[in-house]
Amino acid sequence: MVDLPVPKSAVGRAKTGFRSYEVYQRMRVRETTPLIKPRQLSSDAYLGDPFALVAILRDNYPCYRDWPGNAFWITGYDDVTSVFVDDANYESRTRRWRYGRQDWAQNFVAELAVRTAVTRFADEHGERIARDLIAHLADGSTRDLATEFCAYFPLRLLRESLGISSADEERFASAFFTAHRGVGYEPLARQAGVHALGELEQLIRAQMNGQSSEFLSAIDELGGTPADVVATVLEGDHETLHGSLANMWSLLLTHPDQFAAVRANPRLLKYAYGESLRHSPPVISADRFARHEVERFGRLLPDGALLRCSSAAANRDPRVFERPDEFVVERKDLCPREPRGTYRADGLASGISFGTGAPSKQPAVPEDQPRSHYALTRDLAVTASRVLLDTFPSLRLTDSFVPIRRSLRLGELYTCWSLPIEW
Repeated sequence: MVDLPVPKSAVGRAKTGFRSYEVYQRMRVRETTPLIKPRQLSSDAYLGDPFALVAILRDNYPCYRDWPGNAFWITGYDDVTSVFVDDANYESRTRRWRYGRQDWAQNFVAELAVRTAVTRFADEHGERIARDLIAHLADGSTRDLATEFCAYFPLRLLRESLGISSADEERFASAFFTAHRGVGYEPLARQAGVHALGELEQLIRAQMNGQSSEFLSAIDELGGTPADVVATVLEGDHETLHGSLANMWSLLLTHPDQFAAVRANPRLLKYAYGESLRHSPPVISADRFARHEVERFGRLLPDGALLRCSSAAANRDPRVFERPDEFVVERKDLCPREPRGTYRADGLASGISFGTGAPSKQPAVPEDQPRSHYALTRDLAVTASRVLLDTFPSLRLTDSFVPIRRSLRLGELYTCWSLPIEW
């Protein structure tokens, strides 16, 4: 008897016992979801107010099969946190992977020397940079807190930490934002992003060949190249500081009673930051991918399945937070410390913050490690806000202006893009 060749796909199924993702995708069992249609999750209404739509999912379809988006939406607080910390069954994919260049360069974000250099620079220069920007804001003809302070603060921190001069600030900012925008699915944005990565590499190479900053020196000592520095910058989180600052001030300036409490006791700025991150997270969802076929939420999730975890839904879960749609600085049911996955300090839940990475496994104040990225971002936001409050104690919005928080594109930062102020 002649043995016929076995197709490779059949070999894979025989070896693992799993159906392939491609075969699973053809099993289009139509679900009846009368309260919401998948297209609404990619609509302009979602960009402007994601909370109303994801609340429908959380309350009615906790694991929602989005056929057009090829994703499963996970929306309950406990479900989202469980997927977020479960590295045995799920994985996150890098921005380099989205560019198709995961082998292009190394990422040194997690290296101790790099984290130490970033923390030291932020501690030594964060307040100075905030004061410089506030002085410029006070002298300017236009006074928009969102664009001239909240957006510029993290960008200036990053530029100076790389040792890039102010003369190249515009070029650096353009390349940085273009590179981040290119990780989406638009071909033209992807092409522009690849070009921007080359621009960033040129700027970094000039710095590494000259007088290097501590951040660049740390990567250089680890054997890194300019491309490695660009990969490290690309994979870093810079959206959370920008978005959380703008969202916090848009909330404070539109809630006079809460702002009055913070003005009377500036120590509450830390709590205002945590509540803002819960109420209006700047990173409203994060993608996780199944490492293998997983049975969860009453479904069979195929190998490679995309799980879209919604912090917008989880952070306003009424089973976890009382009156979740309200902004309350001194909220009693929110842990003010860093999220630690499914663990709740003092029996309280923390707001989910995807941009600052997985919950820390270190103690809150580690003895031999720099602070976590979550803690560093919080401290920078609080420092910058304290300087702002000290300089302009009577800060207020321009008359009749109503701030709007939204994402400009799907998958991008959810924040307030304009806050005209006076004092």
